[in-house]
Amino acid sequence: MALAHNEAPTSQEGTTAPAYCAQPPVTEPILRPDLSPDRLSAIILSRTKWVNGTVLRYCLLNESDGASAEQLDEVRKAFQDWKDIGIGLEFREVDRPSESEIRIGFRQGDGSWSYVGRDALGISTRERTMNFGWDLTSPHGKATARHEIGHALGFAHEHQNPFAGIEWDDEKVYVTLASPPNNWPREQTFHNILRKLSISEVEGSDWDPESIMEYPFPPGLILRPEKYHREGIPDPLLISEKDRTYIKRWYPPMEDKLAELHPFQSVELDLAAGEQSDFAIVPSETRMYEIGTLGDSDVVIVLFEEVDGELRYFTGEDDSGEDTNARLKVRLFEGRRYVLRTRLYSAWGPGQAALMLW
Repeated sequence: MALAHNEAPTSQEGTTAPAYCAQPPVTEPILRPDLSPDRLSAIILSRTKWVNGTVLRYCLLNESDGASAEQLDEVRKAFQDWKDIGIGLEFREVDRPSESEIRIGFRQGDGSWSYVGRDALGISTRERTMNFGWDLTSPHGKATARHEIGHALGFAHEHQNPFAGIEWDDEKVYVTLASPPNNWPREQTFHNILRKLSISEVEGSDWDPESIMEYPFPPGLILRPEKYHREGIPDPLLISEKDRTYIKRWYPPMEDKLAELHPFQSVELDLAAGEQSDFAIVPSETRMYEIGTLGDSDVVIVLFEEVDGELRYFTGEDDSGEDTNARLKVRLFEGRRYVLRTRLYSAWGPGQAALMLW
């Protein structure tokens, strides 16, 4: 998203172009073609988001990439900026890539980019899920760090919001982005700029040109709205107020005390699409247990085990788009504490969704 340098080269059309975040292709869920539009939209909107309360571990892969201490600190500060909003996610730096969900490289010449949200889970632990290809200590670089972490939290480019109403000078955009410093082929420009997100991929109807997930654009690339044709879009250097509101919608502060889920007692999941319920499980005996949902719903359930005061991922299941219920079969140990988090995509049947341990 952010600029590589204080000055940018001039394209063949005389338009200056900053270096942009080159987001990797987002995985598309394979869903049944007969799903209702509301059910489909709810699944697509939520599928890249983490369950709230997740501890996201990140590893800075600076050994081979030669990142400076200042660069590494800027990434740490960027994570802290997102956390300071008051969200329910936690961030932990770890030394081993195999223990991380987010693996951050600093490979020059490979641009700046990040996989979106839970898409990172499908990437080998030997590979990066995020890269910074330019200096992060300038104002533009600091914004880049916050932008890429926004992707890692599950958010897309703001200028691709279908409600933005942007009309592009397509050929001028292609020519400008084909020039240094981006040197993008047409398909990369289309994927990162011209392609509009599906309405099912965004929430609400507002476009936020001040969002940290927005690109800065020079004058001339946008035909309409006229204001942005004349002035372009300034470089968003900070997490905007709308960014703060939106991320707390998905990751609100966590409650200190959780209700306990007891065997053979079903608990109603009185949730709207995208909302989440959390329960503690403290087994009274060591044995095999099953945990599952009841009713017509699409959910993701994730079980964590408390280890040395910190929640560690144990197992999970996503039943979205299926007519079956999420089900976990796990061996739980007496006296240990587990936390079950359940995020609802949609409730599509006549009854209420519920959760049960047995």
